[in-house]
Amino acid sequence: MTSLTVFGTTSLPAVNSISNALRNIQTDSSTTGGISILKMDRTGHWVYGAAETEVDTDSVWAVNPFSFTHGFIAWGEGEVLGEKMVSVTEPLPQLGPAPTAAKRGWETQVGFSLKCIDGEDKGEEVRYAVTSVGGKRAVQTLAVNIANQVETDQTKPVAVVSLGKEHYQHKAYGRIYTPMFDIVEWISLDGEPATEDTPQEVIEDDAPATRRRRA
Repeated sequence: MTSLTVFGTTSLPAVNSISNALRNIQTDSSTTGGISILKMDRTGHWVYGAAETEVDTDSVWAVNPFSFTHGFIAWGEGEVLGEKMVSVTEPLPQLGPAPTAAKRGWETQVGFSLKCIDGEDKGEEVRYAVTSVGGKRAVQTLAVNIANQVETDQTKPVAVVSLGKEHYQHKAYGRIYTPMFDIVEWISLDGEPATEDTPQEVIEDDAPATRRRRA
């Protein structure tokens, strides 16, 4: 779920509806609520979802400033064996022994949520989480920039970013790509742009894109 009204108007439910919501947790726990996983593949392309749809290079994405998490993940052979993530407003979760089949034990992981507000991916909501050094550095840089912005102007805490990349040459593995989140502008929680030059319909029209391209 998201606190950003640009992701859809949200409000607290009535008290008498809470019991129904709690009962639905068990049946809904196997779904992601329509949020796809965003990642950068080994060739440096951004992709999302089970079909690994390639991200439109001209798309821009709104970052939910309340969605940053940190924690740990344990990977097996291409599958997650364990994951413990909490909001960055909370201390890192305590860990027990890693699953025995975990290839590298517990690895630190950070993540956050985004929604595309312009481009062919418009309307797509995704979750990005990463364990690599370069990926965590990019997330940390973005988080610090958002913190600085909040201290400067709390009315525009939402970073609108383009998804970029950079690379370096590894002696053993060749060219390694790392993510970049280039901040395009700052907007408010209700989608108001920082300047009057950005058309308001870019924020309000969040119809999902129909394009599907394989990476």
